[in-house]
Amino acid sequence: MVKLIVGVLGLQGDFREHLWALQKLRVEAIVVKTVEDLKRVKGLIIPGGESTTIGRLARLTGIADELKKRAMEGMPVYGTCAGMILLAKRIANYPDQYSFGLMDITVERNAYGRQVESFEVDLDIKAIGDKFKAIFIRAPKIVECGEKVEILAKYDGSPVLVQQENLLAGSFHPELGTDLRVHEYFLRMVGVKYAGVY
Repeated sequence: MVKLIVGVLGLQGDFREHLWALQKLRVEAIVVKTVEDLKRVKGLIIPGGESTTIGRLARLTGIADELKKRAMEGMPVYGTCAGMILLAKRIANYPDQYSFGLMDITVERNAYGRQVESFEVDLDIKAIGDKFKAIFIRAPKIVECGEKVEILAKYDGSPVLVQQENLLAGSFHPELGTDLRVHEYFLRMVGVKYAGVY
């Protein structure tokens, strides 16, 4: 049996919360801080945090090139908040900011307000279920999606969870709540469930 290890990019941000969520689901999960770490995993979560800092450190460590290569080869990658910004091909209000440029979406940084304007809403999420409590903190907004991007959930008329083949991206923080359905969905993308490990 192939050993399936899921990684959480641990250069900056709230990677520990994602790691704990994966551990609650009884998946072998590691923090990815080097290219060698990245080569061990079958799927990767890019957490929330400071997208400019994560992007800069990813380039300095060489992770950026390996991540883009693996993602283009089909490795599932899930970006939350800052992670979504880094997956996006276009950042509307910071067009010169570095990103991995993998998903055909345009995002706008901090479009849902400042830290003090954080909020929670219940979302109906396609293929996951209803009443998912989504936590938005300085969240980016998806303002444009390409044809290959499937919208899984919307809030106030805008997409907040989208999928493009092996890539998943969301504006909100499922790792800060107790509902693990989005992480379970990502694990299904990784194939853990089908391999009999999860």
